[in-house]
Amino acid sequence: MNDLAPLLTPEGRALLDDVRGTAPADELAVATRLRREHPAELVSAALGQARLRQRAAAKFGAADAERMFFTPNGVEQSTRASVAAYRALRLKSMGVTSVADLCCGIGGDAIALARAGIRVLAVDRDPLTAAAARANADALGLAGLIDVREADVTEVDTASYDAVFVDPARRGGRGRIFDPEAYSPPLSWAVQAALKAPHAALKVAPGIPHEAVPAQAEAEWISDGGDVKEAVLWFGGTAPGAVRATLLPGPRTLLGRGLPDPGVRPVGRYLYEPDGAVVRAHLVAEVAQEVEGGLVDSTIAYVTSDALHATPYATAYEITDQLPFNVKKLKALLRERGVGILTVKKRGSAVEPEELRRKALPKQHGPHSATVFLTRVAGAPTMLIGAPARAVTGAGPS
Repeated sequence: MNDLAPLLTPEGRALLDDVRGTAPADELAVATRLRREHPAELVSAALGQARLRQRAAAKFGAADAERMFFTPNGVEQSTRASVAAYRALRLKSMGVTSVADLCCGIGGDAIALARAGIRVLAVDRDPLTAAAARANADALGLAGLIDVREADVTEVDTASYDAVFVDPARRGGRGRIFDPEAYSPPLSWAVQAALKAPHAALKVAPGIPHEAVPAQAEAEWISDGGDVKEAVLWFGGTAPGAVRATLLPGPRTLLGRGLPDPGVRPVGRYLYEPDGAVVRAHLVAEVAQEVEGGLVDSTIAYVTSDALHATPYATAYEITDQLPFNVKKLKALLRERGVGILTVKKRGSAVEPEELRRKALPKQHGPHSATVFLTRVAGAPTMLIGAPARAVTGAGPS
């Protein structure tokens, strides 16, 4: 699909309505029927767009995705709508009324900014991507707030905007790019663009090394529903050097307090699994202090405590057994407990969860469930068996 224009015609839009929700198994029959009355290329484009819309529903919601226009890369690389909305509201809370959205892609972030009442210049150098962004602004009734421009972002004057948002391309021909200087444009260019603006937000990969974060920036790691989605470098109106982890929905935000690494202690009654954003932000010590706990191992981000504390930043499990790693012993224990549903989690173990589940579950499944953690305790390969802890009153600080 190299041109969206045919899909934007009345015939193209009617075809999109006709193929909405087509199951993969039905595509051939639907295509055969429609090609009797429409050009084959247009039918193929409509079916391709329908597939992309179905994939995009997980990020944008079905109501928006069914009206929007996508490219394969656009679906893959777009920000989840909930994350984009959170970031847009944070910019709005800083007093931002206009943003230059550089490397705008198909317009997901521009849409969130516009819905927050912010005027947006959306820039992308790829013609098809820019066309999709323009079509999406129009489809969602936001064309009055979003000006899409096809241009090289390094040549765009952003001086008249309150803020700059940069989402560099982090994928190449061989997949994901981990070196920030290999982003397109490089992180160093994005930082310089950010420093020229009153406010700025740079979206980067959540695996960015902490030493690569500029001293002038606040670094924020964001998860949604327990999955780490991105890191954002904030400039202007924030505290340089600050670190935070934000969990959606909520939002719940944990600010770094510069605590030293927590000590190692014996496994207590409860095990806490910090949210991935907390781990990426190196804020496990803050969680350990909150739950009055310590680490099971100096290299593992599992926190243990004798008490159950309410915290939105970690999931608590009640531990019933601690065993050296041994599949036969685990299988015997599961049989004795009548376990038929086994959840396997791991940190610091090379064992594949699915392989362990296959080997350890008894053939005669019982009605009970259990969670096993494959990890290290004081350096030794260990299995911790338990179950999610019952909730306690209170939601913890935000």
